[in-house]
Amino acid sequence: MSWFQPADVGFAVRGLLTRVGSATRLFARLVLLLPATARRPGLVRDQIHFLGNYSLGIIAVSGLFVGFVLALQGYYTLQGFGSTEALGQLVALSLLRELGPVITALLFAGRAGTSLTAEIGLMRAGEQLSAMEMMAVDPVRRILAPRFWAGVIAMPVLAAVFSAVGVVGGWWVAVGMIGIDSGSFWSQMQGGVDVFRDVGNGVVKSVAFGFIVTFVALLQGYTAKPTPEGVARATTRTVVVASLSVLAMDFVLTALMFSL
Repeated sequence: MSWFQPADVGFAVRGLLTRVGSATRLFARLVLLLPATARRPGLVRDQIHFLGNYSLGIIAVSGLFVGFVLALQGYYTLQGFGSTEALGQLVALSLLRELGPVITALLFAGRAGTSLTAEIGLMRAGEQLSAMEMMAVDPVRRILAPRFWAGVIAMPVLAAVFSAVGVVGGWWVAVGMIGIDSGSFWSQMQGGVDVFRDVGNGVVKSVAFGFIVTFVALLQGYTAKPTPEGVARATTRTVVVASLSVLAMDFVLTALMFSL
């Protein structure tokens, strides 16, 4: 057991606790900076445009094709039970409760999260953040907080767009290709979807995922090593950590929502 060094284990644990503590302090500062950020809405508006508008294309196209596939798979599954009329309800509930928030969060992490990490990491590498601190300008207040709240706001809107486009795609396949009655498709959806229980759960999930993805992206960029390799590694960690965190939180939220 000469390879086992207790000192190395202690060093790793202390380093982990230090990183967790720093991340917790940064998250608390970002949350507490909401009133100060609200007093400068122009910064948040610009970041919403950067994060949301530039992610809208991939979100809408992905939602359309997910709706296509969901309608086809659902039809072939329900056909075995003679319940093809419930296809509209199946598509809507699958998108609103689960697929819409989760897939949107994963795409948001890959598109906007990496952009945030690279931007903040390059500012760290170029010593722009250090220069702001030398000029008595708080980079967390001026740079990180507007991007954080912009991501939290943009995420639910993108998830709503994904779900809406997915429902339209499912309707087009179900009615236009398969031949299901359009009235039956919409009536089953209207009767089986509850605004607070189904739509509300999706909104809560998308807001939680917005907090997670945006914070992970900002944290990885803010703590990245000021080298090209460090920024590249931070960008990779953003996608991995954000994706795993979203999937883990999805399980927790789903378990809580079905138990209430």
